[in-house]
Amino acid sequence: MKVVKGLSNEVNNDEEKQEVKDKPKLIKMKLFPFIMLVFILVFVTAGITTLALSFGDEKAVNVGTNERSEFSKLYKAYDSLNENYFQEIDSGELINGAINGMLDSLDDPYSDYMNEDEAANFHQSISSSFEGIGAEITEQDGQIVIVSPLKGSPAEDAGLQPNDQIVSVDGKSLQGMSSSEAVLLIRGEKGSKVELEIGRGGNNEPMNVTITRDTIPLETVYGEMLEDDIAKVQITSFSENTAQELVDVLSDLEEKGMKGLVLDLRQNPGGLLDQAIEISSLFVPEGEILFQIEDRNGNREAVQAPNGKQMETPLVVVIDEGSASASEILAAAVHESADVSLVGKKSFGKGTVQRAQDFTDGSNMKFTTEKWLTPDANWIHEKGIEPDYEVSLPEYASLPYINPEKPLKKSESSSQIKAAQQMLEALEYELDKNDGFFDEETEAAVKAFQKDNKLEETGVIQGETTVKLMEALREKLLENDTQIKKAIEVLKEEMKK
Repeated sequence: MKVVKGLSNEVNNDEEKQEVKDKPKLIKMKLFPFIMLVFILVFVTAGITTLALSFGDEKAVNVGTNERSEFSKLYKAYDSLNENYFQEIDSGELINGAINGMLDSLDDPYSDYMNEDEAANFHQSISSSFEGIGAEITEQDGQIVIVSPLKGSPAEDAGLQPNDQIVSVDGKSLQGMSSSEAVLLIRGEKGSKVELEIGRGGNNEPMNVTITRDTIPLETVYGEMLEDDIAKVQITSFSENTAQELVDVLSDLEEKGMKGLVLDLRQNPGGLLDQAIEISSLFVPEGEILFQIEDRNGNREAVQAPNGKQMETPLVVVIDEGSASASEILAAAVHESADVSLVGKKSFGKGTVQRAQDFTDGSNMKFTTEKWLTPDANWIHEKGIEPDYEVSLPEYASLPYINPEKPLKKSESSSQIKAAQQMLEALEYELDKNDGFFDEETEAAVKAFQKDNKLEETGVIQGETTVKLMEALREKLLENDTQIKKAIEVLKEEMKK
């Protein structure tokens, strides 16, 4: 994109008037003044021509022989539309569309043009709290896909998961939209509701999820002490203050007796590269490679840990399908340059670096500039990072969201009822089958659940019963987090060395 600014030249001429008699007369002039007069006449004529082209009825763009020839087709299209389209058009929208079209032609989901509103959302998402559902999304093959819901967000509470496809927002299809366009529809004021149509895995029946938007604070680091002097720290994204947040949390945990650390990068969609570098340097010895940057010509530059290793505490890192971008840089850096074990599932696989260019009108262009490679020169793009210990969560961790506003009751059949039956089974309420048909046995299990949770025993799954059912399942998953349990097991072995 080449931004061309109009230049206006002000010419101030002091003209000397001379009376000329009717009778022809030979005027004698010295050579130098004559040359200067010709120069002034040419200069003034050029100025008048410039003004005529700027304010007259000429074409909006005039391509001269000295202009860049590759833009002649674009200029011609612009002029034809501007002059001949059957309705009045917004020339700014044409320009924006042209930029957007150039970026779309790259077929790169991480390169995107953002108008003023979209750019404001982009900057807000890494610099302050915002109002919305709290989910990182991306565009894949014309579809909007969730990379990861943020911790404690309405999206997480609603059960949205990495790789869920957002089919529509409030009935409006997202097919063919960019991620920044989709964000404008999904975000909204705190307290307002948004209905998402969600597709998941092999389930051919999309589910409708109604989510109440909230303020999403960008607190990105959460720490707690577990058993046997082991601490767990979760980094949910890489925002402006994440590195400092982590240092503060680690200092607090050290005071509480931390002797081993599980670093949880699951469902971390990434963020600011400088934060990933600063955090990686806490665990990687000074001078060791954190990652490598490769440009379009194959030239590579190694980024090394700028500071000495500051954390001597034994470490294990947990990753999953929602760990992307900056979180993958951190995971690969500690794995390959500090011999740290990885536990969980293969990561998302985003191995490119983007830069943002702001325009004077507040719009923004984000585009891919380089690849990044791991310290051992592996490009993980669309491949992900394989953990040393592959561990899945229990099957019930991937159960779909149940809409609290829709009653599920006896003699009905649906995929939502099947999900509810699977939840009841996971919570150890006896059912002979979970085929999606709400029979008497299912009704009895629902009433038992309601009784145990001090709810009205209606036998109908709706409202508070639905919410409580999903909360109980989430609590069970926290208690039986197989990936964290394996990480603790691996870490205990490291602590013995």
